[in-house]
Amino acid sequence: MTSIDLSGVRHIQARIAAIQEQFGIPGGVPGMDFDSMLNKAMHKGDKEKALPAEAAGAAVEAASGKTGDQTQEAKAPREVRIAGYAPHTKGEGTLLSDASLSQLVKEASDKYQVDPKLVSAVAEVESGGNQGAQSPAGAIGVMQLMPDTAASLGVNPYDKQQNIEGGAKYLRQMLDSFGGDVKKAVAAYNAGPNAVKKYGGIPPYPETQSYVDKVLDLYQ
Repeated sequence: MTSIDLSGVRHIQARIAAIQEQFGIPGGVPGMDFDSMLNKAMHKGDKEKALPAEAAGAAVEAASGKTGDQTQEAKAPREVRIAGYAPHTKGEGTLLSDASLSQLVKEASDKYQVDPKLVSAVAEVESGGNQGAQSPAGAIGVMQLMPDTAASLGVNPYDKQQNIEGGAKYLRQMLDSFGGDVKKAVAAYNAGPNAVKKYGGIPPYPETQSYVDKVLDLYQ
């Protein structure tokens, strides 16, 4: 860099300062610290180049509003989930308006590890949550268990609690049979697992297709 001869400027600055002192005028002539400011500016670039990597990282974090603790969220282990099951917390509701029925659904869902929203969606579509409901085919109660199905599940379909437990248990079995596929499991709950296996998915029955749509609309 070419050096600049500031001797003339400094001479004038010194003369002005002397006159100010003689007449009691406050000091601080503009430009008196010009050379020191120039010095600082020249060294500023060197300091920025020497900025450690750690300090640069801290500067980026500060600018983004993230801290080291917050970045740990990405490293946190994920919760292992069972297909068709979403653990709920106290006070988290189901789709049913009947509080006592909702409690039975939660208990049965926890017991068989099925999402309570899925169980309550099936209960709503099957019977509207009515234990007194009975279909023309002979299905009984809240989740409309057929007598032979209830017997194979070891529950009394006329008892509301056992009926809901039987429905949740059967849903768990269907989810396990179809690899956690909720659509196939719901279709199997309505049309039977053999029909779903036969067609490789939701059977082409209008009733079953409508049933699956209604349950999934409530569930999602």
